[in-house]
This record gives sequence, C-alpha cells and structure tokens, in this order.
Amino acid sequence: MAVAMPAPKLELRRLGNTGLKVSSVGFGASPLGSRFCPVSEEDAIATVREAFRLGINFFDTSPFYGATLSEKLLGKGLKALGVPRNEYIVSTKIGRYREGFDFSSERVTKSIDESLERLQLDYIDIFHCHDIEFGSLDQIIDETIPTLQKLKKLGKIRFVGITGLPLEIFTYVLDRVPPGTVDVILSYCHYSINDSTLEDLLPYLKSKDVGVISAAPLAMGLLTENGPPAPDRHPAPPELKSACKAAAAYCKQKGKNISKLAMQYSLSNKDISTVLVGMNSVKQVEENVAAARELELSGIDQQSLSEVEAILKPVKNLTWPSGIQRS
Repeated sequence: MAVAMPAPKLELRRLGNTGLKVSSVGFGASPLGSRFCPVSEEDAIATVREAFRLGINFFDTSPFYGATLSEKLLGKGLKALGVPRNEYIVSTKIGRYREGFDFSSERVTKSIDESLERLQLDYIDIFHCHDIEFGSLDQIIDETIPTLQKLKKLGKIRFVGITGLPLEIFTYVLDRVPPGTVDVILSYCHYSINDSTLEDLLPYLKSKDVGVISAAPLAMGLLTENGPPAPDRHPAPPELKSACKAAAAYCKQKGKNISKLAMQYSLSNKDISTVLVGMNSVKQVEENVAAARELELSGIDQQSLSEVEAILKPVKNLTWPSGIQRS
C-alpha cells in the first residue's frame, strides 16, 4: 500500500529579534468570526488543521473578529491539532472590541485572561495593540505598553506588537519607547500590488530590530475576481476600487488569477516575515499555500505583474483616511 508523503513545508522566516521563525504565509483567522459568511465549527477546525498540515505555523486573531467567535473557533482548531504547543505561533490583540476601543491598563489585564480562555492556551506568543490610531498614541506609549511588559514578565505573553493602517503610527511609537519594548508591527494594505508604501519603512524597522507582519495582500478583497465581500463598506476611494476591478477583469480575460499574483507579490519581499491572509475554508488554504510554493519554485509571472501594475499605476499608493489621536 502506498504511503502518503508529508506535504513539503513552507519557507520559515525570522521575525525580528524574537527568535521566532514564522511561515511565509500566515493564517488570518478574522473570517472564522463569520465576518463575511457563516463558518461552521466543523469547517473552522478543518481549515486550521489543513493550514497546519501544509506548513502554516502562524495564526492571528482578535477578540474583535466576530465578537470573540474567531478566537473561540481558532482555539478549538488548534486544540484539535494535538501537537505540542511550541509547534505553532499565535497572536491576538487588545484594545479593539465590539463595544469600542479601550487601551487602558485595566482592560488590557482583563483582556489577556479572556483571550487565553477562549483560545484554550497558557500563553500568547504575540499580543498586539489593535488599530492604535483609533486610541491615544500617548496612552499606548505611557500606559498600554508598560502593562504589556508586566504581562510578559508574568509569562502570559511572549512578545509585544502594535497594529494599524497609517504607517506614521509605527515611527511615532517606536521613537518614544525604550529599544526592545515593541517586538513586532502588523501593517495592513500597504504591501500589495496597488500600494507598496510599507517598503519605505522597512529599513527603519530593521534598524529597530522590529519584526514585520504584512496583512491584507489582496487589499481587503479589491485584488480578487469577485471584489470585496461588501463593496459599499470598503473604505477605498472609488477610483481605486474601479482600477482594481479593471485589473481583476484583465487577469480573468487572460486566464490569470489576480489573487494569486497579489499574494506572490507580497510574499516576494523577504524583509517581510509573514504575509497574513484571511482564510475560512480548506480550499482557500490550499490556494494560498500553492501560490507560495509556486513562487519558491518558479518565481512570479513577471509579464502579468507588469501588465497589472500598468493598469494600477494611476492609483498606485492611493490609500484612505484613518484618524490618528496622539493624546
């Protein structure tokens, strides 16, 4: 009887100074919170198991996703793996909840215990401050991060991260905290075919020994054949939506998949440790891992990339506003 060969593993990349090695493709568990369509517990567990089997070792969630449902289902999926805890890396977040934003020390301290219970874990590898531009950046510096350092000493978390959309939030915080206080940043929608502005920040982040996670390589659904799940609610300006729609249609006409091209573009920069992409089905896991493996074996389709970049050139690096509060 033929023996099934184990799936070849994804490339592992060093995450800043943490000592962690994360898979080039990261599992974004936001869709497990049924944000875009209902996901059953059975499907969620199967999706997490397939991701791990195919070499994904990094899983990201938040209590905000699905009003804690994402954390709960990810926890069940990880438990079902039945493997030692050190074989996978988990990040979750504090500060953003269904009821609003709260980066206070009291809420942070309560939040970690709630997340540990939902995820069925003894510790969190990376604890992120979630979308900090919607809070006070000075509070993040003076209150939230010091509280996270205390949780680190207690062994409840291993590393501290910050997330958000505007890139200037990262320099504002990192320039004002002691070196080594923030281990990781998570940026989204700033390293994809339509917007590569994160690239300009990479040398600075490297100089700070901060690991880089890039999320939303598909620009929150813009770089897909079907477009965003809720087009009217997507914050991108109309001209960006229109250009991405045209690029997707062009790829389809040529028999190419714009999502695969976008994923490979994001994965191509080795200074980005992992590319987080939301997944809620075994099929999506298989497609994303296949895109990464194809990139490793044969590289990106340069002709298709050049053609899509030409379509998107008029809207390149066009983003959308997100409020920043410094105090």
